[in-house]
Amino acid sequence: MNNKQLKWLSYITCLVMFLATFGGMVVTKTDSGLGCGQEWPLCNGKFVPAYTLASMIEYSHRLISGLAGLSALASLLAFVRYKRHRRDLLAYVGLTSVFVILQAIMGAMAVMSPQSAAVMALHFGFSLIAFASSVMLALAMRRLEHEGDTKDSEPLPQVSKRFRNLVWATAVYSYVVVYIGAFVSHTESREGCSGWPLCNGELIPELSGGVGIAFMHRVAAALLLLTIAVMAHFAFWRHRNNKEIQMLGVAALVLCLLQVLSGGVLMSTMQNEELYIFAALGHTLLISALFGVLAYLSVRVWQLSRSRPAQKADQQLATAAS
Repeated sequence: MNNKQLKWLSYITCLVMFLATFGGMVVTKTDSGLGCGQEWPLCNGKFVPAYTLASMIEYSHRLISGLAGLSALASLLAFVRYKRHRRDLLAYVGLTSVFVILQAIMGAMAVMSPQSAAVMALHFGFSLIAFASSVMLALAMRRLEHEGDTKDSEPLPQVSKRFRNLVWATAVYSYVVVYIGAFVSHTESREGCSGWPLCNGELIPELSGGVGIAFMHRVAAALLLLTIAVMAHFAFWRHRNNKEIQMLGVAALVLCLLQVLSGGVLMSTMQNEELYIFAALGHTLLISALFGVLAYLSVRVWQLSRSRPAQKADQQLATAAS
């Protein structure tokens, strides 16, 4: 397979991973997790379930998750066969495969026996890593086809280790914020804080029960916005000779701003269940996109933080292996 074919395979894998992640969000937001009863892989004892809304949502998610597993396996085999010299690509496709399997196992366990809110939040975290890994694979293949993995070009300008560490810390912290948000959802704490940006009309409310959980998520999200703003500042103004780093920094900041604003939309639609579902889905999709961008940026700054001879050696290895 040539680069163009592998690129489109990575695009398809990323799309299916997105649909699987989105389907999981729909299951959670519509409380359809037990739409097929406590059975897996059958749905209420049948291969083709009865056409109730909950069973259709849950069963559709299972089918798409199955396709996600198959697409991840197909990508893994293809990249091992044709791009075994590209360790970065193998890492992306390997992470996609591992975490799509883990989240599928956790999903099956959640159906067959009740799981704690902490475990269910981790289930979403695993699916997010699988999606982010597929995003990294797709973006890397897009860059590879554009530049040519056999092109003996000069390495891109280096980034400092301080900036690399800042990006890494931001990416890790964003995952913590995602986990807290999922925990809010699975503990039914969404109504702990009414109003926005204040919580129950107070700057600092009484921190107990669902109020404390919801408020913790708001504080964590505000700190994430501040951290990403700092990171984006350095990405844009200190890396004018690298448009990729600049654009990734700007994209992260824009997505984070939209994510925060979508939190206000969530609060305004709290009393309208139909609108709330769409607002909640948009809220979760934004954080998924943000995490994907931060994950890819984390890899790029690691690659560019190495010495020029190391970058040059990687290019020469790729040329020789191809």
